[in-house]
Amino acid sequence: MVEVFAVASGKGGTGKTTSTVALGMALSDRYNVTVVDADTGMANLLFHAGLSDVETTLHDVLADDVPVADAAYDRFGMTVVPCGTSLDGFRDADPGRLREVVATLAADTEVILLDSPPALDSRAAVLPVVMADRTVVVLQPTIPAISDGLKVQEYAASYDTDVAGLLFNKVRDDARIDQVAEKTERYFDGPTLAAVPESEAAREARRAGRPLLAHAPDSTAAAAYHDAADALSIDRGQPETVADRFRSAVIPDPP
Repeated sequence: MVEVFAVASGKGGTGKTTSTVALGMALSDRYNVTVVDADTGMANLLFHAGLSDVETTLHDVLADDVPVADAAYDRFGMTVVPCGTSLDGFRDADPGRLREVVATLAADTEVILLDSPPALDSRAAVLPVVMADRTVVVLQPTIPAISDGLKVQEYAASYDTDVAGLLFNKVRDDARIDQVAEKTERYFDGPTLAAVPESEAAREARRAGRPLLAHAPDSTAAAAYHDAADALSIDRGQPETVADRFRSAVIPDPP
């Protein structure tokens, strides 16, 4: 049984990829987790997961050159499918094949996290949100970030993708975040999963090419991601049903 989440933000710089990997590691304590870098144009998951030197990536799969198993790597208790960073790989990749990739992965995992592009500006960018069962919206506690997160929710809702919850990241004012979260929840369909503090440990982890939960497992930021994973309910569907839905998903036009 499997459920698929798009981890989305609506804008860059929110720490979406850091959050995707951290949620994946936290959830892997209870579930078989697969993390997919669905940002085929601006991929960076491979740097967060210590996979910068691998030769086969999702670009190769989307170019119909290799099976997805060749681009799936066991890292930090998860299966990680990174995307490449070359312009040639991006040019040759067919984003529509992501539907078959996720359908194939659904047969052997319980939770799939799609690290989505930061902006809904192309058909490839919106596809992960459309395909997912639910979306985790990563926000910084700022008006622009919340506004862009609402755009993600509005677009997801038009394709019957629910919001699983809100994840506030890079929080600097602990005293104020509860007020911000309470007000924000009035406009979003999902609850606040956690508030992750601004963390030097997260920056050090990125520089080291390791996930935060592996680099600094006892940090306050890591604890917040565990809280988010605990608050995230998993409603797993039958793999066959999920796979059929992915294969038949319509690639939409961007908003």
